[in-house]
Amino acid sequence: MANTETPRILITRRWPEAAEARVAALGDVSFRAPDTPMSHDEWIAAAEGHDVIMPTVSDSIPAAFYDAARGKVRLLASYGVGYNHIDVPRAREAGIAVTNTPGVLTDCTADLAMGLLLAAARRIGEGERELRAGRWDGWRPTHMIGKKVSGATLGIVGFGRIGQAMARRAHYGFGMRVVFQNRSRVDAETCASAGNAQQLDSLEAVAGEADFLSLHCPGGPETAGLIGGRVFEAMTPGAILINTARGDVVDEPALFEALETGRLGAAGLDVYVGEPKLDPRFLRYDNLVLAPHLGSATDATRMAMGDRAIDNLEAFLREETPPDLVT
Repeated sequence: MANTETPRILITRRWPEAAEARVAALGDVSFRAPDTPMSHDEWIAAAEGHDVIMPTVSDSIPAAFYDAARGKVRLLASYGVGYNHIDVPRAREAGIAVTNTPGVLTDCTADLAMGLLLAAARRIGEGERELRAGRWDGWRPTHMIGKKVSGATLGIVGFGRIGQAMARRAHYGFGMRVVFQNRSRVDAETCASAGNAQQLDSLEAVAGEADFLSLHCPGGPETAGLIGGRVFEAMTPGAILINTARGDVVDEPALFEALETGRLGAAGLDVYVGEPKLDPRFLRYDNLVLAPHLGSATDATRMAMGDRAIDNLEAFLREETPPDLVT
């Protein structure tokens, strides 16, 4: 953009107050209300009236937006690390740059994944529900027996920043052995620093050795339904699945079938296909720990995500390459 232009910027959802104050100084900024996903018609109207749109991972951008935005919208500076809500090839064809906010939510997402693992293994959600309902009748040797975490084997799918952070927590905090699958080879130094993690040749091999299988791969067409029947069949009976990646990574009907057969012992989930709508079958199983997409939900991380999105915007306005350019 030319330096003489005042950029027209749209923020699609509410941000932390300090982040909104920072972005407000950068141009003619519209803060959309209410704090709900934009409709199809709103997206088409936004394409006509803005140079920059700053969406979030909860936004669903319609296919018609990209043609409507051609020659008008110059940047989609997304607030979030995932970008499978954006059709990156279509954006590229329309001359729209796309950025995301990697790195800043690594620790908080790994923390939540570990929390879900512990809650599912030790049946914490079930226990709280029993207590709150007044059904607890005291300690007994066979009451609500869970799965031991310390010393168990953790399988990780996707060994990027968050997968490595999860490996460190599991190995150094709980003495877990870590095996993982990644689409590219990971160097020995990285494996050593992440709890002496061992890379295996296939997803099924990792599933077959894991007491717990934690997902940290990106979403999108390449990984849609990645965790399906073949993976569940390869799992050790009674293994526990953890998903803080993207909902579409898991084949949900296959998940329910694995729960029914007992092949899957439990799961701790933060993301779902079609969220916020939830398949009603999720509510039938007491051995599911369900969180409402809380992976990055700490005050420090959500502010850092805003700062990262704004850093990308500022670089773009200076006609520099944004640091987190996806396209």
